[in-house]
Amino acid sequence: MNWQDIIKKEQNQEYFKKLEEFLDSEYSTKTIYPKRENIFKAFELTKYEDLKVVIIGQDPYHNPNQAQGLAFSTPKDIKNPPSVVNIFKEILNDIGESSVNLDGDLTSWAKQGVLLINTILTVEENKPKSHHKKGWEMFTKHILTIINEQFKDIIFILWGTPAIKMGKLIDESKHHILTAPHPSPLSSYRGFFGCKHFSKTNEILKRVGKKEIVW
Repeated sequence: MNWQDIIKKEQNQEYFKKLEEFLDSEYSTKTIYPKRENIFKAFELTKYEDLKVVIIGQDPYHNPNQAQGLAFSTPKDIKNPPSVVNIFKEILNDIGESSVNLDGDLTSWAKQGVLLINTILTVEENKPKSHHKKGWEMFTKHILTIINEQFKDIIFILWGTPAIKMGKLIDESKHHILTAPHPSPLSSYRGFFGCKHFSKTNEILKRVGKKEIVW
């Protein structure tokens, strides 16, 4: 099994055909992020067989040139969004070292087995959650259900209420769930800071005999 086959199977389902019709219209008439060829970038960078950690975001960044198909990640030459600044603060406080990705590009995490997936995979420019309830939530649920069934000892890092709700799909007797408020400035001080999810993840990986993530 691989991501390509899984995505192809989803694309053949009725809900996804409707989603694709919607996306055809949106991409041809509006500015939509990320670029269409980057919608599934997370699945290209994190190999199926290398999967260790799943971090679930909400929807892509909606400002120009930010979204690149990886939750929370932005291209190197873009100013880090506030949520990412807070993630890096927590990494420094948690593990005592700065992130290796201070430029905001989290590609190296993806290549180490961290699936950075948003609940909604596309968005209209300057309109957060504009592609809410168009089919992406079902796609994400199906992906998480497959991960839950096919793998063991995956660490699910769920930040914020929408991501935490997805935890219902995960069997905690075979996987690991870490939850905290979202790292955005609005909620980071309610428990994201001090959650220590980065060191906890590496402790779990060590315990189950997997290579730790270089954050």
